[in-house]
Amino acid sequence: MGWLFAVALGFQERRTVAVLRAIVPLAIGHVVSVAIIVLAATFATFAFPHRAVHLASAGILLAFGLYRLVRARHFRWVGMRVGFWGLMLWGFLMSTAHGAGLMLLPFVTSIRATMAMPMPGAESVGHGYALGWLMVAVHTLGYLLTMTAVALVVYLKIGIRFLRTGWLNVDLFWALALIVTGIIALLT
Repeated sequence: MGWLFAVALGFQERRTVAVLRAIVPLAIGHVVSVAIIVLAATFATFAFPHRAVHLASAGILLAFGLYRLVRARHFRWVGMRVGFWGLMLWGFLMSTAHGAGLMLLPFVTSIRATMAMPMPGAESVGHGYALGWLMVAVHTLGYLLTMTAVALVVYLKIGIRFLRTGWLNVDLFWALALIVTGIIALLT
């Protein structure tokens, strides 16, 4: 969701570099939010029975998706002129509010099952955290590439007219994606 902030800053400064400069703190905020969820879920995966963690993860995805479907309002902000720390905080808040880290729960909860160890030792727990960090890295790379591409295409090619007339409610798609992921996780 940070691409819109990056585009707004680009239009305000009338420079492509402003768009690119905004991407870094937005990505940092995003990665912190996702990492907190993934590391907590990795801990739960090794601390509690697999079935309980799996069902709880599916339930959280479903509940959060339904919540986002019913209540799609965003945080009110002080304006579109913010610095590095404000962008980082915005990236963190939006990633958390949209449940970005929750989308990785089905993958995280499968770590212990794929290791085929009923009572894992410290070494396998360490491998589990390494896999968790790898998931965060891959997810963030996809987020970073997508956000950068969308921001640059909107800023350089599409322009602000699209934002005024052709706005698409991405929050609806995101809420549905959370719900569908929760259903799939519940059924697998």
